[in-house]
Amino acid sequence: MGSARITVGNLRIGLVDGERNLLGVCGSVPGPRGAIVIIKEARKQ
Repeated sequence: MGSARITVGNLRIGLVDGERNLLGVCGSVPGPRGAIVIIKEARKQ
């Protein structure tokens, strides 16, 4: 299995916990459990 770059749009942030460094995302996030996910600001054109 290799790594693939996948872009998913229209997801909402549902939870931010600064004490435990958690960010909850409402919606489907591709990839296996425990994988690294990079979240960036959307740039609408």
